[in-house]
Amino acid sequence: MSMSVEKIGKTIDEAVSLALEELKVEKKDVNIEVIDEGNKGLFGLLGSKQARVKVTVKNGTNSRIEKFLKDIFSEMDLEVEISITETQDKIMINLAGENMGILIGRRGETLDALQYLVSVLVNKGGEGYKKVIIDTENYRQKREETLVRLAHRVADRVIKYNKSVTLEPMNPYERRIIHSALQENKRIETYSVGEEPNRKVVIAMR
Repeated sequence: MSMSVEKIGKTIDEAVSLALEELKVEKKDVNIEVIDEGNKGLFGLLGSKQARVKVTVKNGTNSRIEKFLKDIFSEMDLEVEISITETQDKIMINLAGENMGILIGRRGETLDALQYLVSVLVNKGGEGYKKVIIDTENYRQKREETLVRLAHRVADRVIKYNKSVTLEPMNPYERRIIHSALQENKRIETYSVGEEPNRKVVIAMR
């Protein structure tokens, strides 16, 4: 996904600096096209014209993602190794280091927040949409397995006592896991209630 911006400034260097700041990348990671060199005009006043440049990120979004995350981790005083794998429609980011529990947060809320921010960064002004997945210590798979076990355990309780159960608030991804886990159960139905971010899954008898 090619990302580029056009900027103007009193000088070419100033215009480039403005572009780098907006793209959140370093000069080594971009191609610079000078559209107009500008001029100072007579005595630096009359007929002056600002410089205009077009700055394009060389290698897609990876360098922008890495810099964005490193800035966040630096503020959190964390040393994190970032691995990025990109396919045609998906960007998968794995984080490794000490104290990764801090990045996971309660029920993965911090990890989900990072994933949302990176998704906005990747897809803002781009052509088409790329799904972003951020994981650490295989948390996503472990969480999915935990939710599937929870779904079946609660479903058994609903059948045993013939009484519906409302689960804790979950994000859309986790709610889909619950719905999917029980969709083949002919005695159970699932549906969501409430408003985001406190939307919950209800497991009930059909």
